[in-house]
Amino acid sequence: MVTRSRSLIVFSSLVALTVWVWALAGVVFWIRWHSVDRPGPPVKELFPYGEIRIGVDASYPPFEVASTTDLFCLDIDIGKAISKRLNVPVHFINMGYDGLYDSLKADQADILISALSIDYSRSADVLYTIPYFNGGQVLVTDSQHPLANMNEVSGHSLAFEFGSEANLTARAWLRRIQPFQLMPYETPSIALDAVRLGDSDAALVDATSAGVYMRQHPDWHTQQVAVTDSLYAIAVSTKRGNTWAAVNEALKSLIDDKTIDSIIKAWL
Repeated sequence: MVTRSRSLIVFSSLVALTVWVWALAGVVFWIRWHSVDRPGPPVKELFPYGEIRIGVDASYPPFEVASTTDLFCLDIDIGKAISKRLNVPVHFINMGYDGLYDSLKADQADILISALSIDYSRSADVLYTIPYFNGGQVLVTDSQHPLANMNEVSGHSLAFEFGSEANLTARAWLRRIQPFQLMPYETPSIALDAVRLGDSDAALVDATSAGVYMRQHPDWHTQQVAVTDSLYAIAVSTKRGNTWAAVNEALKSLIDDKTIDSIIKAWL
């Protein structure tokens, strides 16, 4: 009886050891499998026409602008950088904004790079890459008299474009915090003029307008604080998952090595 019990113990130990060894082997295999770089899908599968066809609406400086002979600006440079990173020729297709998403459905474009804010209502048809720019509203103050956030606007004056999203945001904050003076102007640039010239304590404008204005007034030192988010990303059809993955990875690498930062600084 004792011998039989010992045999059962030895057998159970061997079974347990075998299971443990196989489990360890499985873990090692999984780690090695996922640590090895493998070539992605062939270019022909990612871009069937042998080039990256990028849909843009070239009517929104400084992101896309069309001259009589060419397209240029921030998004165009990003498209060229992605093309270079993927080693695939690029072809830009200029179209109206209303036709951008339809061009993905109709296979007229492979991807869209056109200052597109991520729109989750399109998630059934569109995949968005990681964002490359935040075009939301920013609170701009002179660096000598900075305001750290919208809570500190109380008791100060706030300039903004009349009828804009900043107008709505300013009035929403007016209901949350202690009163401040509303100063509406015709354009974001005039609102920023008011701060630079000392007529207003702060301005609430979109990040693009702030960037363009600062390029025109490089000697003016400001503090800018993000108030809202409007994340710009590249759009790809949900039917082109491998294309999305390749473009997303290329964009991520361009962000990581500061190429995107350099492009943005060149235009904003």
